Amino acid sequence: MTSMSYNAASGLGGMLKDGHKHWDNAILRNIDACMELSNMVQTSLGPFGRHKLLVNHLEKMSVTSDCATILRELEVEHPAAKLLAMASQKQKEECGDATNLVVSFSGELLRQTSQLMNMGLHVSEVIAGYQEASKILFEELPKCVCEEGVVDEAALIRIVAPVIGSKQYGIQDELAPLVVKAGLCAEGKPEGVRTVKVLGGAVSDSRMVAGYVAQRPVETSTVSAENCKVVVFACGMEASSTEAKGTVLMKCAEDLKSYNASEERKMEEIIQAIAESGAKVAVTGGSVSEMALHFCNRYKLILLKLGSKWELRRLCQAVGATALVRLGPPTPDEMGFCESVYPETIGGKSLTFFESSRTKLATLILRASTHGMLQDVERSVDNGVHALQQARRSKGACVPGAGATEFYLAQQVSHRADVSPGLDQYAMRSFAAALQVVPRLLAETAGHNAPKLVADMSASPDDFPGVNLEDGTVGKTEILDLLNTKTSAFQLALDAALTVLRVDQIIMSKKAGGPKQ
Repeated sequence: MTSMSYNAASGLGGMLKDGHKHWDNAILRNIDACMELSNMVQTSLGPFGRHKLLVNHLEKMSVTSDCATILRELEVEHPAAKLLAMASQKQKEECGDATNLVVSFSGELLRQTSQLMNMGLHVSEVIAGYQEASKILFEELPKCVCEEGVVDEAALIRIVAPVIGSKQYGIQDELAPLVVKAGLCAEGKPEGVRTVKVLGGAVSDSRMVAGYVAQRPVETSTVSAENCKVVVFACGMEASSTEAKGTVLMKCAEDLKSYNASEERKMEEIIQAIAESGAKVAVTGGSVSEMALHFCNRYKLILLKLGSKWELRRLCQAVGATALVRLGPPTPDEMGFCESVYPETIGGKSLTFFESSRTKLATLILRASTHGMLQDVERSVDNGVHALQQARRSKGACVPGAGATEFYLAQQVSHRADVSPGLDQYAMRSFAAALQVVPRLLAETAGHNAPKLVADMSASPDDFPGVNLEDGTVGKTEILDLLNTKTSAFQLALDAALTVLRVDQIIMSKKAGGPKQ
């Protein structure tokens, strides 16, 4: 009965298990934590955004301005701030771009909320005003569409270039055409675009290959072939061993000679049968015996060894082959076809190319002078491929970029707030001010006078004035953002901010496991 007793004097601590933590009136604490996270990544917004140097628990160093990567490496612990990080990660998975917009906009909404609460507004009144403003935002956003229905290569390059430029400004003109060609080759599927990073050279030395590129040389003396059939083995190329241990009794030297001869004869029969099936290239995912390599050279068979089953799967996808789990001659349906197989050395690394015009897999060979630059270029390519997928899915529906769309939406919300009765108008005006954070941050990171540029945007005769970051002027912009990406970013940011505002108490159980090291 003692364990069931409750000591009212001990409060919540007497009801929950030992080791728990709880915070009452947590709204302002949560807002402060989210604002700290937002302040950290806001400076990385836009093409002139600052990079962060991150060192994780394994002492792996990353230099990037990609918001999703920064938050993943930070390992955010605060529950409220983690909501923003999770929203940013979801934006990364779905759209590949505008991850910083999610955190920056939601952080700015919470900053405005803090000011409204200091004025005396209740959090419920703020939430109601934000919800009313969000309805206006999603009503007006489709009216901002400036291009639609064009998804040819030139239009896709215009869409992908700003996505890459927001992370790697200055190289978007070289990378965007390669990403678009690779994406079209893979029919817009991100999993069909593969990257191979080769240290050395400049980013302009990067290129796209329609097919698969193996990061190792072939094992045989024959290294190249044209219009060849490819057979892929998921098993090794060696004499198969029995599951149970066996003993062979040999009474004389002749028994040993005949045993070796029979093993060689069997291996030769297998390799000969593979060659006679029409295959010129054999790829294996296991070990290769010296005997098998000898007979592959004798029958002019190209042999490549891949140590990863994922690489085998990609190769099968590129050439249209089926990975065989038995060592023997393949049937015509099990073999793939490749127009060209050849070796090449790039930056001191030996590569083997499998090129085909009928493939649905593309490989981007990326070059850069440092490991950090290579990783960041790879992240930019991934963002570009996701943007291409979204463009094909939405039929190229785009809105003006460079802060033009956010500023237009801020004006529309502000106008509606002027005629809105009640206390909602204060929250709606704060919502409009939060939207203006995008052009302001773009100007600040580029080193321009942000208040002046925002004022110039208000005075501009254009419907959608954008910020020209090159010369610090305001006018019609040529930069495009995808409507799908923008809509998803606003929705996730709004949901994350409202979820944080609805929390008034945090209760954390004791962590499982033993004490920390």
